[in-house]
Order: sequence, then structure tokens, then C-alpha cells
Amino acid sequence: MPKYTVPDFAALRGKQKIVMLTAYDYAGAVMAEAAGVDLILVGDSLGMVVLGYESTVFVTMQDMIHHTRAVKRGARESFIVVDMPFGSVQTGLTDALRNAVHLIKETGADAVKIEGGEEVVEIIRHLSQSGIPVVGHVGLTPQTAVNLGGFKVQGKTVQDAQQILRDAQAVADAGAFMVVLEAIPAPLAQKITERLNIPTIGIGAGPHLDGQVLVYHDVLGFFDRFTPKFVKQYAQMSKLGTEALQQFVREVRTGVFPGPEHSFSMKEEVLSRLY
Repeated sequence: MPKYTVPDFAALRGKQKIVMLTAYDYAGAVMAEAAGVDLILVGDSLGMVVLGYESTVFVTMQDMIHHTRAVKRGARESFIVVDMPFGSVQTGLTDALRNAVHLIKETGADAVKIEGGEEVVEIIRHLSQSGIPVVGHVGLTPQTAVNLGGFKVQGKTVQDAQQILRDAQAVADAGAFMVVLEAIPAPLAQKITERLNIPTIGIGAGPHLDGQVLVYHDVLGFFDRFTPKFVKQYAQMSKLGTEALQQFVREVRTGVFPGPEHSFSMKEEVLSRLY
């Protein structure tokens, strides 16, 4: 199937649900593309999922470049969105454009994603008018979660819900071609989807959106310490992987591995000449 373009996603509204998946490395990207996802997000969530940070704010531009390059090598035919990390857009329009251009040129990504609502509309407008496709992100914004009371559902009061509605509309009006709605009540996400003229992608926002996104490691169950309510695990790789590694440990310690089938031989005449 040909690679999607920005207009293609607009054309899918009301016809086919859009499937987005995060990926952070070559192997994950290969699997995502083979599975048929519509677009891959290289999220700054890699800071927590891959690098072990406590939040996404520690992720650098170089981290995003490094991981997006790997994803691009693994999914050459996929539409790839890359997160603008914390600090890359907060210092003004000039820096935001410079960082976005740098990110696109260094990685080959197709679009950038920017967290925030009304406070970032001028940045979204500036990038969009400069030819850089932008995906918005409102509701729970992980980069500023500390200001939102932590990683919890947003928009549960009238005031908060109205603000998220304004944020989503402002992002769309500024030129974003798609918006991610994270951790908001399903009825609110439905109302936003009905109101906007761009595709909405939900994560913890219910079923009434134009598409859905989940984290690769959550979908495959790589972690069993905590599973968010909105995640459905389609495999339990943490359990399977641990059991496989335990077997590896046992076989090495007991001499079962490596066996003859895993070893290389050499001719006796060559061996004898060594002595």
C-alpha cells in the first residue's frame, strides 16, 4: 500500500478508523509496519518506557533524533510523527521552527507533534505555515503533567472540559492536521470529534474518535507492574520473555546450551596442525 500523506488522513474521517502506534526502535518499527498500522509515533514517552526516566521532560532532541532514525530505518513506507521534546518549543517561534526543521532533516520524519492548547497555537501556526505538518496534543499532556495534578483524567469539571474544547479548536484553527486527545472522558472526546474538521486520535478518550493510539510496549505487555485503565494488552511479553530468559539461564548453567547444533566444527587435520 502507498505511504499515506496528510490529505489522506483527512479523507479517512468517517470512512475508516486511523491506527497509530508508538515505536522507539528498528525492531518495533518493523513489526508495526508489518502489522499494517497507518502511522507511527516516535513519542517522547521513550524517556519513561525505554530510558527509564520518571517523566518525559528529561528527553533531549538528540534522544528523539537517535530513536526516530532507528524507526525510520525499520519502517521506510510508514508515515512517521515525532514528538517535539520538552524545551524545544518553549523558548519562542524562532527556536521552535529551528528545532522542528532540525528534527525533520535529521530523521526523515513526516510530521512533528506538539503538546498544548491555546498557549502553543502561534507555534503550531508558524510551523504549519512554514511547511511542517503538525499533530496537536491536548487533554493530559505528559510534558506538563505536574501542572495538571499528575497523570490523571482531565476535563471532568465544566471549566476544565470547556478549556479542553477551546484548546482542541484552537489547535485545529492554527493548522494542525490531526490532534491527539489523551485521558479525557469519552463524551467530551466525542463532542470534540464532532466539532473539529481534522482527525482526532484517542488514547484513554473512548471509542468515538477518528482513530486510536497506544504505546507499543503496552499493547504487547512488556510491563506488568502497572497497566493504565485505557490499555488493552494483546500479549503478555513480560511473562513470556522472563520465562524464556529463565530457561536460557538454566540451560547455560547445566551445560545444555550451547549444543552441537549451535557450535561450529573444524577439520581434524587443521586441528592437529595446531599442535
